[in-house]
Amino acid sequence: EVQLVESGGGLVQPGGSLRLSCAASGFTFDDYAIGWFRQAPGKGREWVSSISGSGDMLYYADYLKGRFTISRDNAKNTMYLQMNSLKTEDTAVYYCVQCDQSYCAGQGRYIYWGQGTQVTVGS
Repeated sequence: EVQLVESGGGLVQPGGSLRLSCAASGFTFDDYAIGWFRQAPGKGREWVSSISGSGDMLYYADYLKGRFTISRDNAKNTMYLQMNSLKTEDTAVYYCVQCDQSYCAGQGRYIYWGQGTQVTVGS
């Protein structure tokens, strides 16, 4: 059974930083691209970033403008999202997702989703 468990969310002030983690199990971790989606209050889910199975390709949504960095540790079956210069519009539930291929960008087919972790940016 595939499991994706997010952690690291919380409340942070504008301009601050957070690091999200996603612990994965139930599949051969380095065979698949994984990534992050988010859903803000009252809005649909949007793709944030993804990373290839080997970690050699990183993909980001244009709106991030270099503020977030995705990474993975295949020895630990864990993925990370370092979020810097956070803005109030980054407030959302962030979901860890697994793609069905080893390379996936925003249009990839994401077949497994975690339960999400809440990120709130405010004072």
